[in-house]
Amino acid sequence: MTTDVKVPTLGESITEATLGQWLKKPGEAVKADEPIASLETDKVAVEVPSPVDGVIGTLVVQEGDTVEVGALIATIEAGGGTSAGQVATGTGTEPRAKAEETVPPPAAEAPKPGTQATAAAYGNHEADPQSGQTLPMSPSVRRAVAEHGLDPAGLSGTGPGGRLTKEDVVKAAQSRPAPAPAAAAATPAAGARREERQRMSRLRKTVASRLKEAQNTAAMLTTFNDVDMSAVMEARAKYKDLFEKKHNVRLGFMGFFVKAACQALRDVPSVNAFIEGDDIVYHDYADISVAVSAPNGLVVPVIRDAHTMSVATIEKTIGDFGKRAKDGTLKMDEMKGGTFTISNGGVFGSLMSTPIINPPQSAVLGLHRIEERPVVRNGQVVVKPMMYLALSYDHRLIDGREAVTFLVALKNAIEDPTRLLIDL
Repeated sequence: MTTDVKVPTLGESITEATLGQWLKKPGEAVKADEPIASLETDKVAVEVPSPVDGVIGTLVVQEGDTVEVGALIATIEAGGGTSAGQVATGTGTEPRAKAEETVPPPAAEAPKPGTQATAAAYGNHEADPQSGQTLPMSPSVRRAVAEHGLDPAGLSGTGPGGRLTKEDVVKAAQSRPAPAPAAAAATPAAGARREERQRMSRLRKTVASRLKEAQNTAAMLTTFNDVDMSAVMEARAKYKDLFEKKHNVRLGFMGFFVKAACQALRDVPSVNAFIEGDDIVYHDYADISVAVSAPNGLVVPVIRDAHTMSVATIEKTIGDFGKRAKDGTLKMDEMKGGTFTISNGGVFGSLMSTPIINPPQSAVLGLHRIEERPVVRNGQVVVKPMMYLALSYDHRLIDGREAVTFLVALKNAIEDPTRLLIDL
């Protein structure tokens, strides 16, 4: 009996995806609900589960192909299947002993773990040191293995099913002992030039398209201010241990900024509004999009009804988003919507930037690094921990006065956090 595997529903308005990686090979046994492929959508990676127990039959599409929702991508045959160590032929398998008759003996001993080897020596797969099976490697992992000269058979994977991830390869390379001086002879000649061509991921193409659309559509302008972080830093230092003990989450700065932004959005509602055709759509709620880093690029999950949340709830939500963004388990619905965006480039060391609006939103707040700078207080030059704030906004909807008013309200709340408690 043959069962078809089709592209599942990916979310509202998403009609196609890219086949990023096959997690199973023809002839391998698979359990119901076990992931067999990874799809790249415009926002996140989605795993395709097996609908039944059986054996992987035909793989209809190749990695990198674009597939539509409902399209056939593979078949699953009834049966016990084989391990990855057995050789697959067509939609069935051959026992290992029979396959070995047609394979000539190796010309040389395989490289030992820890010696230099390229990904080409292992094809598209890595050896599982515990089971002796071979597991598929994604293109980025193969490339990282080749660049660092590692033997994938000697590496431990932390990905699904024990597969290697790029982070596993980088970590192994960093922990590898420094090569002996004699190895310097193998380094490329001085002045050697090389280049690499890599296909743009669907996520990166979507980000590029949307950012360019924002530049072409909105009348973007950026206004700046700076904020003294002394009060927030003192509060954090004083209460961080009690906060973590009670709420089981660290007290960061984003909780303060999200609360302050929600209060400022209430005072200046146009910053929280959209242009839709000839209409302006105002919102009596604040769904805050927060940019977080993921392996494939920046993603922007949404804190729903942030205006109703405590600082602790906001910190927990952001922490959960960050963890699941790294794991690639964010859901489509968590990426949709949002009325206002906060992007924190300060975690990467940015001093100042002009962030780009996330359509159809009308404004985005950029946070930057905190550094001590001389400022004047009561006629005296003192050193304070300062941060630059940047608000990029659509001038078609938001006037300069409103943009500045928003930033000043935000600045006042951060410099005097008591305002957040007594609603000033």
